[in-house]
Amino acid sequence: MSDQKTLILVKPDGVARGLVGEVIARIERKGFTVEALELRTLERSVAEEHYAEHTERPFFGELVDFITSAPLVAMCVSGDDAIVSMRNIMGATNPVEATPGSIRGDFATIIGENIVHGSDSPESAARELELFFPGRF
Repeated sequence: MSDQKTLILVKPDGVARGLVGEVIARIERKGFTVEALELRTLERSVAEEHYAEHTERPFFGELVDFITSAPLVAMCVSGDDAIVSMRNIMGATNPVEATPGSIRGDFATIIGENIVHGSDSPESAARELELFFPGRF
């Protein structure tokens, strides 16, 4: 096991639907620690940098428009194998494929508005945490 930090976002749809507490409760019940938490409306430039790997994809503009459309909650979550564990808690990116009991399996209905985001690797976690919480982790 390894202690890791990861970025978790409750996206604008999750905030609007009042699911922030549910997401945090699932994180804490699993034994992870929320080290930082911030409610904010994401600046377009930050969103574009966050989704930079998708720049050439046809859905890039929709991703950026959605994530900047309303407030989100950004968190630094830490614990043993936090990156893989949090991705399991979140469920598959496509809610249709997400298992019941996962956040997306229980609450999301469409891939474009799937409640949460989590870093997918240690490298992504380091990059994303620096983007959302500069100089803190």
